[in-house]
Amino acid sequence: MEHTHEDFMKMAIALSVNNVQENIGGPFGAVIVRDGKVIAQSANKVTTTNDPTAHAEVSAIRLACSALQTFDLSGCVIYTSCEPCPMCLGAIYWAKIETIYYANTKNDAEEIGFSDKFIYDELEKPMQKRTLPVIQMMRKEGLEAFKLWETSPMRIEY
Repeated sequence: MEHTHEDFMKMAIALSVNNVQENIGGPFGAVIVRDGKVIAQSANKVTTTNDPTAHAEVSAIRLACSALQTFDLSGCVIYTSCEPCPMCLGAIYWAKIETIYYANTKNDAEEIGFSDKFIYDELEKPMQKRTLPVIQMMRKEGLEAFKLWETSPMRIEY
């Protein structure tokens, strides 16, 4: 039986609902699919793992990469119960996932206390005007690793 977009989204939503019912974490779920098959799925695990990066999408990406033994998820799509936050969106781009399907909006999430607005607002500001101090130091020394990378025979493009 071939699954539809709605089937995969129902899986992501079910993960988010179960996460709340089982008191595992926030109301978010994500499913990664390639060629009509589920590669990985996860719900939000921030509070149970004490890992602020363990959002559903990031957790599903980690599982998919492990399952496929690659950091390149080209050919995959993600179904997520909510529009991805800036961190998850960045991870989705880095993983080269081709399409995002989502149910709830970031505004829906904000209405229940999950607001990313402050991050979007911060990204619009010059670094010196951001709330979190950002201080550059030791650039010359830091460039050593970059120079080594440029000529490394073990370099893998990503």
